[in-house]
Amino acid sequence: VQLQASGGGSVQVGGTLTLSCAASESIFSFDFMGWYRQAPGNQRESIAKITNAGYTTYHDSIKGRFTIVRDVAENTVSLQMHVLQPGDTAVYFCNAYRRAEGADYWGQGTQVTVSS
Repeated sequence: VQLQASGGGSVQVGGTLTLSCAASESIFSFDFMGWYRQAPGNQRESIAKITNAGYTTYHDSIKGRFTIVRDVAENTVSLQMHVLQPGDTAVYFCNAYRRAEGADYWGQGTQVTVSS
């Protein structure tokens, strides 16, 4: 399984970015997919997940600002990020999980930097 993350960059406070995660296998073949982030000196944390049934969960810090969506035609899972804050600065990782295999798959990280 290959996960290819893209879309990171540098924005100013209040700006918008969309991260995209392209999977080498059907996004519906995973029990869930999601996005994690890791800020310098911090542990990697889960911030958004979507199950193969379409249920979503969000970390409290991003609720109302970020949305995780699927694009079936493109076989991608994206993270739409609005009203970005300096605290959102981190490396963002795409993740996919298959319960039957007990396997986590990771994309390469993509840097998001929010400056004031």
